[in-house]
Amino acid sequence: MVWLAGFLLSVLIRMPYTMQNRQNTITDSHNDRAETIVLTAMFATMMVLPLLYLVAPVMNFADYQLPLWASILGALLQLPYLWLFWRSHADLGRNWSPGLELREQHTLVTTGIYRKIRHPMYSAIWVAAFSQGLLLQNGIAGLLVIPAFAAMCILRIPKEEAMMVQQFGTEYTDYQARAGRLLPWF
Repeated sequence: MVWLAGFLLSVLIRMPYTMQNRQNTITDSHNDRAETIVLTAMFATMMVLPLLYLVAPVMNFADYQLPLWASILGALLQLPYLWLFWRSHADLGRNWSPGLELREQHTLVTTGIYRKIRHPMYSAIWVAAFSQGLLLQNGIAGLLVIPAFAAMCILRIPKEEAMMVQQFGTEYTDYQARAGRLLPWF
């Protein structure tokens, strides 16, 4: 139930930004087939498979059992995940997009959580991915999100950063020099 509560809260956090994004005029899109594939894999492994696992016993053969402390850790990880997920959306505001897109009057956000971390939303999702494996304790519903998100990060972050360098030039490269990619110091 903790995973489900975290999932529902993350949907509620993202909903207003999704609606706001629909009002944006997109001026540049770098979405391609590979992007669509990794986003679909993320949707399946972070949302569809866990929900299916909770309502139907079709994946029970892949269950594993962890000690109680692991479940407690998984539950506690939901707190920094949800805070970081909310904070990164709130700081981006209208600049948030589900894809690799730039909007009309796009601005470079380097304040708030973005002052120290260039991709805090991805950091948040990493926390959620590890939490999912601790909470759901199933090799399919709990763990497949980790390689899916790793593939997404490997594919997407370099493209996203190249897009930002193209759009903002030295302003972005200076930002890269002072803010970590996924962690403040790294």
